[in-house]
Amino acid sequence: MVKDMTQGAPGKILWSFSLPLLFSVIFQQMYSIVDSVVAGKFVGVGALAAVGASYPITMIFIAIATGANIGSSVIISQYFGAKKYEDMKTAVYTSILSVVALSLILTVAGTVYCNPLMRMLDTPADVFGDGALYLRIYIWGLLFLFLYNICTGVFTALGDSRTPLYFLIGSSVSNIVFDLIFVISFRMDVAGVAWATFLCQGVASLLAILTLIRRLRKIKTSQAFPVYSFRMLGRISIVAVPSILQQSFISIGNLFVQRLVNGYGSTVMASYSAVVKLNTFAITSFTTMANGLSSFTAQNMGAMKSERVQKGFRAGVRMILLICVPFFIAYFVFSPAMIRVFLSSKEDVSAVIQEGTRFLRIVSPFYFVISLKLMADGVLRGAGAMAPFMVATFSDLILRVVLSYVMALGFSMGSTGIWLSWPIGWVIGTVLSLGFYLSGIWKRKMLIQEREETPADDSDVSAELAE
Repeated sequence: MVKDMTQGAPGKILWSFSLPLLFSVIFQQMYSIVDSVVAGKFVGVGALAAVGASYPITMIFIAIATGANIGSSVIISQYFGAKKYEDMKTAVYTSILSVVALSLILTVAGTVYCNPLMRMLDTPADVFGDGALYLRIYIWGLLFLFLYNICTGVFTALGDSRTPLYFLIGSSVSNIVFDLIFVISFRMDVAGVAWATFLCQGVASLLAILTLIRRLRKIKTSQAFPVYSFRMLGRISIVAVPSILQQSFISIGNLFVQRLVNGYGSTVMASYSAVVKLNTFAITSFTTMANGLSSFTAQNMGAMKSERVQKGFRAGVRMILLICVPFFIAYFVFSPAMIRVFLSSKEDVSAVIQEGTRFLRIVSPFYFVISLKLMADGVLRGAGAMAPFMVATFSDLILRVVLSYVMALGFSMGSTGIWLSWPIGWVIGTVLSLGFYLSGIWKRKMLIQEREETPADDSDVSAELAE
């Protein structure tokens, strides 16, 4: 299942590699979506609001795990593309040991500061207890979250997008079953959906790490290699830290948005809890397709094949625009039905549906815009051009958070002002990302790397850089 993406038609490779990734993220998103659906349908709107109240905080932990996944995947892909298998294995084991240590530190810190974080969001008293309980159980499973994400990153770096899919199918289906058992049969309410996630994610992560170790043993190396290297950690960190900051910055921004949303009461909170899961499902799907392009870019940059990266970008854009279509139709045309999935028929939920429909119909047409940004980001990240990548991402987020407060409070637009901040930030971020891609800044990273590895050709590479 290990795939060399430096050979063959870029479009065909991206489709065959990225579709399993897309299916993986569909099943991965089922964890949070099913939690909300079960809480809303079988416990009530208050439980749905409680799960949603802790969601921005859980997204910070997911962001850190995802950033570490991306950083290690890029470096491992580059070594794999260059056929440097000893360095590749050192990068893999260094990544695994580092994230284990990081997850344990975050587990302790998260347990201690769980309640203060919920208070910081101005969580209403009627949902505070259940929200804090859900968050605390989630934090206890951070080791599993981090292990699974790093394994997924390594599989992806080696061109294997199917193995993570198999694990996710099993764990997601199990999560649905245990959600229903714990909530309906054992009447554990919000705690039940949290423990179901803990259990299923734990089993999936342990199976993933065992499979990965067995897979690595099949890749033969000609000499011994260090299992842990601080030098390698430094190289991984060059890509991982900006990725973690980017992902975390987005999540921290969402904390401010959640705090603003909480000020409008439990109806808007419940509505936001549902639609933010739907929106995150779409954006995470697009991001996953972009991550596939990152792996493709990283392998080809390692092999010094920049022309394949350009072909891959064009193929990736066509692919992701096609993926946008069903999300747009589902969220724009059938938005009330999509929101109703999260709600019980025993309560009056018309106000919740109306608010959520407004959000989805404002945001979903701009999926075609943000998807272009994410594909450009995929090339920049895969090439290791992290400075322009961060500029485009942070500009989008800062504007989105600032505008949500300005339009909601300054212009007295209420919750509609919050929803409008999404497309404005996306448009500006897309212009920046596409500008950086078209400038060719990502190619210079490859030329610098080539100059370092082949000093005899310094004059030729310098001439290319000057151009």
